[in-house]
Amino acid sequence: MDLMDSGEKFKPRQDPDWDAATLFLPASDPEHLQKKPGQTRRMWVGAGLLLAAAAVALITGLLVWHFHLRRDVRVHKYEDPENPKFTHLASLVTKQLKLIYSKNSVLAKCFKGSTVQAFSEGDGGTDSVIAYYQSEFDVHVNQQEALDEAIESLHPAESSRSKQQGRILLKPADALNVHNVVSRAIDPRLNRESLFVKKSFNLHVSQPGVVLSPGFPDSSYPPNVFLQWRLRADPGHRVLLDFQTLILEDDCNQDFIQIYDSLAPIGQRVLTEQCGFPHGSLSFISSGNVLLLTLITSEQKNFPGFRANYSQIPLTQQKCGGALTADRGSFSSPFYPSNYPPKTTCEWTIEAPKEKFLKVQFNKFYLGKYSSQCQNDYVEVNGQRLCGSKLRNTVVTSRSNKMTINFKSDSSFVDQGFTAEYEAFVPNNPCPGRFQCTSNLCINQTLQCDGWNDCGDSSDEDNCQCVEAQMKCKNGRCKPKFWECDGFDDCEDYTDEENCVKCKPGEFHCRNNRCIPENLKCNGEDDCTDGSDESKCEKSLVLQKCSEFTFRCANGRCISKLNPQCDGEPDCEDGSDEDNCACGTRPYHNSRIVGGQASREGEWPWQVSLHIRGTGHVCGASVLSNRWLLTAAHCVQDSGPNKYSEASHWEALLGLHFQNQISKWTMRRNVRRIVAHQDYNTFTYDNDVALMELDSNVTLNQNIWPICLPSPTYDFPVGQEAWITGWGATREGSITATILQKAAVRIINSTVCKGLLEDVVTDRMLCAGVLKGGVDACQGDSGGPLSITGSNGRVFQAGVVSWGDGCGRRNKPGVYARVTKFRSWIKENSGV
Repeated sequence: MDLMDSGEKFKPRQDPDWDAATLFLPASDPEHLQKKPGQTRRMWVGAGLLLAAAAVALITGLLVWHFHLRRDVRVHKYEDPENPKFTHLASLVTKQLKLIYSKNSVLAKCFKGSTVQAFSEGDGGTDSVIAYYQSEFDVHVNQQEALDEAIESLHPAESSRSKQQGRILLKPADALNVHNVVSRAIDPRLNRESLFVKKSFNLHVSQPGVVLSPGFPDSSYPPNVFLQWRLRADPGHRVLLDFQTLILEDDCNQDFIQIYDSLAPIGQRVLTEQCGFPHGSLSFISSGNVLLLTLITSEQKNFPGFRANYSQIPLTQQKCGGALTADRGSFSSPFYPSNYPPKTTCEWTIEAPKEKFLKVQFNKFYLGKYSSQCQNDYVEVNGQRLCGSKLRNTVVTSRSNKMTINFKSDSSFVDQGFTAEYEAFVPNNPCPGRFQCTSNLCINQTLQCDGWNDCGDSSDEDNCQCVEAQMKCKNGRCKPKFWECDGFDDCEDYTDEENCVKCKPGEFHCRNNRCIPENLKCNGEDDCTDGSDESKCEKSLVLQKCSEFTFRCANGRCISKLNPQCDGEPDCEDGSDEDNCACGTRPYHNSRIVGGQASREGEWPWQVSLHIRGTGHVCGASVLSNRWLLTAAHCVQDSGPNKYSEASHWEALLGLHFQNQISKWTMRRNVRRIVAHQDYNTFTYDNDVALMELDSNVTLNQNIWPICLPSPTYDFPVGQEAWITGWGATREGSITATILQKAAVRIINSTVCKGLLEDVVTDRMLCAGVLKGGVDACQGDSGGPLSITGSNGRVFQAGVVSWGDGCGRRNKPGVYARVTKFRSWIKENSGV
């Protein structure tokens, strides 16, 4: 069992059977790779498009025969470096490169040698091939800029490439017609001296398969390695690489992966660089039939690594561009929500009846970094270029019945792309039956003047007359009165939070509502008598008297520090605030949920799926230890013939990500017994917690790990971000989700919550949600955790999904069992 150290993401483990000498190839000559005194060595990689000259009939004939008539033979012979066909063509390429470099005095002086790493078919048809090579130069530090300029001079400008006829530099018997040369300096991280293991793997993706980092998922990847996976699809196909799990060191200068639209690490062809635990789309598609995946690791802090599925898709499968003639419709970038491929151009033409105008609304928009010129990837609408990631719900209108939309991606750094809807409208009524925002977005009229910024530019909240149930902010906006003094700046000018504190200016407001002079805060004395004036000070105070707001140490004494539990710093004299802290850590830094998004495998290792035999997923739960789970009491109440209270009917699936897809790190356990809270109220859902004991222990790992339970005095402040996770319905009344979902909500003030919900909200309940609506727990999420990340990255369970008024409704937050109120009960019944 791999135990995670306190404060560490994942403890590296070296497999005793793992041998770097047998699994990986070391550097060919470590001494040769060392820097020389006064010099620095720069490595260059590139891809040159080589065409056999017509004058050399034998070579042309063999290339056409192998590349056209016998593709299966061609792929085999030109991928194997030991094959004579490979070595012969490689020797011609190295000779060609040497002659090219000899024409430049800087390159000729510094050039040491070249090696060809791989071949693939080119863009010019069956008689072309791309050679991927690496050249080595020795340069003085003062000559680096001159070397860069010399290499750049090898690349013809874009405007002149179509006119270039190629260069034949070898003698006629061995001539190669070079149509293009691309060279760039290797990323220095790929050539650092600490990389003692370098290895390449060749994979064909004609049949779907899986690529794993070394040791995944049983142990962390090894240190100081540079690994490359060269993926090839059949001719006329693209490579699709889709990451299911990616967990690396947060620092991209240490551990990272890169993906290239080539078979060599050429900077101009890098599609992405990732480290840590990324949350964006991790599905990548090549422009041609090759893709390169690299993994580079450093000496320390090694992590689980990755698991990715590979396959191939036909080039003809891409849906891109076309004529759109309906009054309304939609379109998206190729392969959305996967990242779009590089070197892609699409054009949509929209034509409506002559009496109408057109508008396009981009609902999702992720096209790299914004720049004023949008020179890399962009969407162009009637001549206006759009790029970046801040254009969601952007509306572009055309004062005619025709519109042209172009999408273009360059050769590097891809993104998720966009989804868009278009609509034809009568010029004098652009939003029939709806409110028109200043941005031309159309929204439901009932959303106007309701206190929410639905337009995105607040134009739906301008010039409003506040009704009786609303307050008027200083900025003129109207907000619901029940938002006053809820601890959150809803007006965006603090109007709603003014005159809320009873203390006078210059006084400190204690948590027990006492007022003391401001200068008594952090003076080393408990002036509030509840420790709150000393709770956020540099040094924690040992209190003479405990209160409901202070942490009680094992020796019975209390300390003033706010939430000291498992924060990595011993504050109690006996160190008990740091006891039992093997919980709440993910193997990375740093839910069916209404309005949520799919989570990554291993992102929520404390999430459990509870199944009724023969029925499937019914409720969620959280891992408390290797034997105990926490869920909701209402999940285990009998309903007619369904005996949910009987443990024999349940089974728990831990480490699950996809429902109905059990992986090798999913553990299935029967339930030995159920302990529902003795005071659970079936009408009000008060005391809605239950414990489940498994029939046997589970092995804890990076996919199955306990969440931390907060102490009874742990404070979850209003407005703090929390996460709900589960496989419940993605919207009210729909079916449950297949993939574990996640969604961010915020803690809602209890007084506000009681005013919003007609049902009884007790002190043993916690409210959380997004009052604007659209994000909430729903049917099937019951029993799952509401989790909050502490100051040191450790995750605590704040609540258990209990009940709500529908799912994701406006001004209807979700209600959770407040775990702090049940900490003693959990300890008494489970020992956790």
